[in-house]
Amino acid sequence: MAIDPILLFLDFLQKELLLFASLCFLIGSIDDLVFDGMWIVHRLKRKFFVYSRHERATAESLKGSKSGRRLAIFVPAWQEAPVIGAMLQRCLQQWTSTEYRIYVGCYPNDSETVAAVATACSGTAKVRLVICHNNGPTTKADCLNHLWAALCRDEVEEMRNYAAVILHDAEDLVHPQSLKLFEHLIGRAALVQLPVIPRRANGSRWIAGHYGDEFAELHGKQMVMREALGASIPSAGVGCAFARDGLLNLSLQTQGKPFDAESMTEDYELGLNLTSGKSRGIFARLRDQHGQLVATQEFFPDKLDDAIRQKSRWMAGISLSGWDRLGWKDNWRENWMRLRDRKASLAAIVLAIAYFAVILTILLLVAQILGVHSVQPVSQFLRILLFINAGLLVWRIISKCYFVFALYGLREAILSVPRTIVANLINILASWRAIGHYIDHLAGHPATWEKTRHFYPEAENIRELRTQHSVRERSQ
Repeated sequence: MAIDPILLFLDFLQKELLLFASLCFLIGSIDDLVFDGMWIVHRLKRKFFVYSRHERATAESLKGSKSGRRLAIFVPAWQEAPVIGAMLQRCLQQWTSTEYRIYVGCYPNDSETVAAVATACSGTAKVRLVICHNNGPTTKADCLNHLWAALCRDEVEEMRNYAAVILHDAEDLVHPQSLKLFEHLIGRAALVQLPVIPRRANGSRWIAGHYGDEFAELHGKQMVMREALGASIPSAGVGCAFARDGLLNLSLQTQGKPFDAESMTEDYELGLNLTSGKSRGIFARLRDQHGQLVATQEFFPDKLDDAIRQKSRWMAGISLSGWDRLGWKDNWRENWMRLRDRKASLAAIVLAIAYFAVILTILLLVAQILGVHSVQPVSQFLRILLFINAGLLVWRIISKCYFVFALYGLREAILSVPRTIVANLINILASWRAIGHYIDHLAGHPATWEKTRHFYPEAENIRELRTQHSVRERSQ
């Protein structure tokens, strides 16, 4: 019967794919398990040997800067008319105790955004509208370089320098105490990164919700341990402050353009470049007097296409292009963290293989039920691998649920379990698109600004977000 050789081949292929995926999962899970163990030890050490003797600080308890440091906030804006005005007005209303100026970069062919910024900054010197030389979109880094040039001109004219440059996006919900925290810490580090808290649009519990699951663990554990290990700190592109002197030194080496327009993830690379070697970065997890994390909240993509496009850029820039551009260091801690950053694309490919093996398993079982094929038993070695991986998978799910619960509550923690499948599918599709991005990059095609559609919540929704973001865990 012609169908039997085909089923025999599929049976053989299923076993080989399961073996390959199981070995890859085991290696990745051991890496995660070691990292988790180090985080647990770090957490317990701080709980019993630090916070048992010292009272936890809050943002309000920090002392202000004696030198009166000025802070510059960079907001690149291309087609952000629906959100930029509300974001700027909210910043102006809540940042009252720190000296700052917001530099907003717009384009000559984006009159709606220019008008929205002009309306929002009418009557205040706190906002500086900067028009880029070329029509948009260029790249986000190009826009940021225009803002840097405007800042440098202002410093010369005013004969006074800024202490730091803070990056934000046009849809960010910034914390009222964030500038005070930046001002307090920037003299101690080349980069200060605040946690990022993704919020989802109503009706996008699965697509937008998976960002919350990932960032809860990334900024609740991964970034905490990077700083504890003394590794460099990558910038998230929002809610981060760069020391002005660090950017100046970098600009002297790059013809006055500290933000690399050739990079697909210029913020990530900039953070690593500024905090490697003798410089350091700080990942600041601090709460205010109400128990709320001093963090940047923003709404991530709520459509499948937008999520795939955004995550493919991250994968191409960090996992693929970043390998070529940044290379490796002579420090095991640094290389370990970079390896963890870069394994995302490989992990997505392995996931695709695993899902294909599962589909083959289902087909073979159906064939066995119909009596047209007898499924061959798996080897003892593969059976042991599958059993070990099942246990490690349970641990990974528990770990993720813990961090999601700490940030969003029990309901979202439970939903994070089935949302894992959604996240895996998005990552698989994004990885294939990232490979295409990387090939285009190798072919010399210039980087472009791949816009993600943004929206800004109404005032009543902002109040609701504050209420939801209650105290669920203590600061580390």
